[in-house]
Amino acid sequence: MLTYSFADIGSESLYHHLYQCVKSDILSGILPAGTKLPSKRSFAKNLGVSNITVENAYAQLRAEGYVCSVPKKGFYVSEVSGHILPVDAVSQSCTRQDVPRREYVADFATNCVDPEEFPFSVWSKLLRETLLNSHQELLEMSPWGGIRKLRRAIVSHLKAFRGMDVSAEQIIVGAGTEYLYGLLIQLLGRDKVYAVENPGYHKIAQIYESNDVAFRFVAVGKAGMDIGELEEAGADVAHISPSHHFPTGIVTPIGKRYELLGWANREEGRYIIEDDYDSEFRLAGKPIPTLQSIDRTERVIYMNTFTKSLAPTIRISYMVLPRHLLQEFEERLFFYSCTVSNFEQYTLARFIEDGYFEKHINRMRTHYRRIRDELMECIRRSPLASCCRISEEDAGLHFLLCIETSLSDQELLQNAGRAGIRLSAMAQYYAGLSEDAPAHTFVINYSGLAVGEIPHIVELLSSCILETSL
Repeated sequence: MLTYSFADIGSESLYHHLYQCVKSDILSGILPAGTKLPSKRSFAKNLGVSNITVENAYAQLRAEGYVCSVPKKGFYVSEVSGHILPVDAVSQSCTRQDVPRREYVADFATNCVDPEEFPFSVWSKLLRETLLNSHQELLEMSPWGGIRKLRRAIVSHLKAFRGMDVSAEQIIVGAGTEYLYGLLIQLLGRDKVYAVENPGYHKIAQIYESNDVAFRFVAVGKAGMDIGELEEAGADVAHISPSHHFPTGIVTPIGKRYELLGWANREEGRYIIEDDYDSEFRLAGKPIPTLQSIDRTERVIYMNTFTKSLAPTIRISYMVLPRHLLQEFEERLFFYSCTVSNFEQYTLARFIEDGYFEKHINRMRTHYRRIRDELMECIRRSPLASCCRISEEDAGLHFLLCIETSLSDQELLQNAGRAGIRLSAMAQYYAGLSEDAPAHTFVINYSGLAVGEIPHIVELLSSCILETSL
């Protein structure tokens, strides 16, 4: 029986680690063509992981052609002799090592904030005042849902900017959405099947997989998650981002939103997790109303975070629970302490209550619009204009850049990397090998750029794409 270690794998998901281990043994020749792999159930038992972990690892291996399945017999290693690597090369490529973080001239793949744009003076002023004037409150145990002052401030913000009519009791504050997802899994049940968007944000699937719950990738079309595929997946919970899907940038239209609510209402125990991660930064028109605001049957769980609107290092997120789930949460999970310190909660509450958050959002919206417009204008004036197309530029802090070239996505990524530019291709956000993944389409996250740097960055981008593709 094959045996692999799952110790010290860091943040890598269990199924991806197992997939890498089996793949390495295939490429190194340890598992030759025709070898029968263990059954999912026995393999899971031997490794001490869930059946879902093995199932997802096998599915990825099959999608990439490393294994094939024979009905009623199991999984067998495919013929890949032309791609066999030396054992040393394989083992080295699969060893996780702490390497120095590379500094890029431009990082279009990561959400970041220019330090000059964070309101340090206001934040430090409010923090000092909180420390001076709230001695007793700062040292009191925070309620499990977060301090009431912050929850009320969030309610006022949601009412004014998202048209949501909720109560402070429905707000649950936590240190990052990852923590809140873990609470939701416990609340809704590990027997549920969770549907995640394909393409989508990889970490969401990794969180579900690491919590040993069943999840299915469901295709996202031009209008949002495919309802037919959602039904076929047998999902109980749909995890979606209707106001600005990542990475495609699409906004789910109202008709599709009601279809999703209809799906949730057809079966008892179905829910929708609405991820509203960067709704504050819609740069054209008014913000898109939330799915929660049109939900009349309490099927939508709303999620948002301050990591996009303030800074990635401010790990304060929150969810809005339907009232009937709130009662269940209080009865079953009341023993959890709020994972955000009182110091941060009271400071953020003041930041929102005193109008600084609204001013910051308005200022950053203007700043990001300027960055986006300058970047798109430089691209249009550059040699890239003849071979690229920009789309989905209004909904949030990234747009799509489609390039006409004979180079593969991997070659384009490598060329850009050598020029000091970090890119991410749309195809990277699909599960497995999908025929629907558009080639030569890149997700351009511009949140960390400075206006003065943009002409040079576009010049570098043009040279690394055009000089090698002509």
